[in-house]
Amino acid sequence: MRSPKSPPGSFTIGVVRNKHREGITTDARDWSMVHAGSLIQNQKVVTIEGSTLVEDACQKLIDNNISSAPVLDSPQSKSLISGIERKKSYIGMFDYGDLITYVLIVLKRSNVSLSDDDDASLEIKEIVKRAVAGQSVPVRLASDLSRKNPFYSILPETTLLSVVEEFACGTHRVAVTKPDGDIQGMLSQSTVINFLFKNMHNFSDLESLMNRTLRELGLGHNSVISVNADSPVLDALTLMSKYGVSSLAVVGQMGVLLGNISITDVKYVIKSKNSLLWNTCFQFVGIVRSKQGIDDGQDRYPVFDVKLDTILYQTVAKLIATKAHRLWVTDDRGRATGVVSLTDVLRVIAKSAGLSVSELRRRDSLAKGPWA
Repeated sequence: MRSPKSPPGSFTIGVVRNKHREGITTDARDWSMVHAGSLIQNQKVVTIEGSTLVEDACQKLIDNNISSAPVLDSPQSKSLISGIERKKSYIGMFDYGDLITYVLIVLKRSNVSLSDDDDASLEIKEIVKRAVAGQSVPVRLASDLSRKNPFYSILPETTLLSVVEEFACGTHRVAVTKPDGDIQGMLSQSTVINFLFKNMHNFSDLESLMNRTLRELGLGHNSVISVNADSPVLDALTLMSKYGVSSLAVVGQMGVLLGNISITDVKYVIKSKNSLLWNTCFQFVGIVRSKQGIDDGQDRYPVFDVKLDTILYQTVAKLIATKAHRLWVTDDRGRATGVVSLTDVLRVIAKSAGLSVSELRRRDSLAKGPWA
């Protein structure tokens, strides 16, 4: 498997050593042998040129209602001699996690910890230098700045089992590329979860799994990373960057869950020209809910919590309905006691398929921001 630090390109995700093998498993009801390319057909692929300014790159994510996009190394061009188009090359990905890290670097530049052997140090130093000089920053410098979203690519014929194995280790999305380097589509954790959930009736092993409770599956015991409702939004963004998480529980007195702040909510901070950074987290949750209601044309009051005795089916249904990447586990008093993420769900599915997923391979437990 290619390392996240290696040059972008196609690679084989995982080596599956279990009963699911091409040519051996021929059952049409075996989800493991579904090809990755079949899940992203007719998908509109949005890319960002590396020279695009960070603010404009953020606007592109907003305009296309996506959370991330591949960053092109340079504009597509033709050789003056042969007239043949050069193969596309990708610097990495750009997502809202990178945007949060970028905002914090600019605002807290004197507090950023750098080391000479840190691969991101040169990019961070360049961003700080430009920020001090009042210069614009190209998105190529902010690509995977959060160290949570490296560029991985697979071929369309890669099996879903191999993809699930990788996603169970914390990778959030992969690019499905053609042999010529063009991206056919982006395959994410949520896309895979949606596919398996909607087609669950075809897969008896998944149906059985979905009827088990979180407690029975050993889920919902991860530590909760939360922010006090009275804390400024800036504190919430700092915590998300420090711990490399995609959302925080907003809690009140006695740890009672009051709401949720996600990395995608940073787009409202950018739209406000950073003025919302100084609002309390509780105020911000209300503003986000209001704006989401306006965008969707309906009232939104998403419920982001489940119980330990909630079955996996209901948990996944809520993840899909809220478009969240994680749900908080609450006790009878409404206090957040644990969390269940898409990665956790995919890990359980991977284990049920006979895969051995080591905790040590989890990328989401290893990737930390500059303030870790």
